[in-house]
Amino acid sequence: MANFESVRVDALPAGTLLDVREDYEWEAGHAEGAVHIPMDQLPARLGELDPDEDLLVVCRTGGRSARATSWLVDQGYSAMNVAGGMDAWLESGRALVSENGQQPTVL
Repeated sequence: MANFESVRVDALPAGTLLDVREDYEWEAGHAEGAVHIPMDQLPARLGELDPDEDLLVVCRTGGRSARATSWLVDQGYSAMNVAGGMDAWLESGRALVSENGQQPTVL
């Protein structure tokens, strides 16, 4: 049984959106205002996150973010997995921005 909650894109509460995808995925398209820390860098960069903020953790489809969310909860953070990830974000019609000068998309 998971030690964390998942939340659908259409029901996101207030909080910091933490994108744990790889750099190339982030550059292709991400939610404006999201914080980007690739999952493999999370342990080393944990200090960049405010332990008093609620974290909404997202990846492409929800697998990596589920693992990252579980780890964050084990570290004492308040974190929820975004079910369906950025694929669900895009399907819901939510805005994306890119860092590569091209039309934003989810990779």
